[in-house]
Amino acid sequence: MIIVTTNHQTDPGYAAALDTAERLLGFRLERFLGATPGEPANGADFKRIATMHAFGDVWPRTEHLDTRTRALVSVTIAATLGVLEPLRGQLRIALNAGAAKEEIAEVFLQVAAYAGVARAFDGYQVAAQVFAENTQSSDSGK
Repeated sequence: MIIVTTNHQTDPGYAAALDTAERLLGFRLERFLGATPGEPANGADFKRIATMHAFGDVWPRTEHLDTRTRALVSVTIAATLGVLEPLRGQLRIALNAGAAKEEIAEVFLQVAAYAGVARAFDGYQVAAQVFAENTQSSDSGK
């Protein structure tokens, strides 16, 4: 079996997706994309394909849904699914895209109403941490 992998040095589409991720998240994704002990060789393919799809295909689409709105939708989805580490990233993207903390709090009210208070509260705890990080980085930039 032949496994074809590419990296950002040889694939301009992958490089562009990584650049989009950095613009949205405020940091480079490469630190999360390296091989881990025991990971199969095709794990790199999964990470590349997932990165290309999310940050190369979906996030750049702004004709009908702007980045701020897309980020709030993504926060809602991650909170509803209860995937807390991805939620952390979506919250950073939302804040970097101009969403107000108050808007994000309203998202959690909506999640509470339709996905359950416990799920919303778990997600909001992550949001509170990201808000604190955001405040600390804003304060240190002064």
